[in-house]
Amino acid sequence: MIKRLLSYFLPIKVYETPSKTSTNLEVTWNNGYLVLDSKNTNYSFGSLQRALKKGLKYIGYERIKSFESILVLGVAGGSVIETLKKEVKFDGKITGVEIDATVVDIANKYFGLSKYDNLEIVIDDAFEFVLKTKDTYDLIIIDIFQDTIMPNFLFEDYFINRINFLLNVNGFILFNTMALQYKDRRRNAIYKSKFDSNYSVRLYPKIEEHNELFTIKKLS
Repeated sequence: MIKRLLSYFLPIKVYETPSKTSTNLEVTWNNGYLVLDSKNTNYSFGSLQRALKKGLKYIGYERIKSFESILVLGVAGGSVIETLKKEVKFDGKITGVEIDATVVDIANKYFGLSKYDNLEIVIDDAFEFVLKTKDTYDLIIIDIFQDTIMPNFLFEDYFINRINFLLNVNGFILFNTMALQYKDRRRNAIYKSKFDSNYSVRLYPKIEEHNELFTIKKLS
């Protein structure tokens, strides 16, 4: 493919659309791969996929394969789902929650999200979904951004407590954050302090330069 070859020299845009949650979305060939970007950051299949893949490796692929259910809050192009399916070889149930129907259409058309079995995509606000769901999960992946901005509710006690309630014992939370400034790193330090001795919390700074990852294991 000519566009793919040319993308090793300069990015080749193949699709662009406005987004109600992210201002603008672009599908681009970049270094031989299709990626999904918002106005100011990568959304899927670039640095974001590499960051989340590192987080999954920290938890352990073999451990994840033994899980029965995974919740993904913030699907975007579906790159973490691809990693779970193709690399981790996870065969259990994945529920993906995405507020923006436009980005799910892009994920289906350009990144083959709809081809995966045992995957349910729910168009909903993540906060509303976690309040309503009656299911529990072995792994909860939180990857929610509006361009480079993280919604405040992700760091509020009520949301944290609800996520903890939905997590099975010996399950994990993988939380991807963006730390661009000191106030973001301070925010993350406060977030880490909200977990008691029933949880094992690890923070991995400077993943893909501006990302900080949390892995949180529920011990009891």
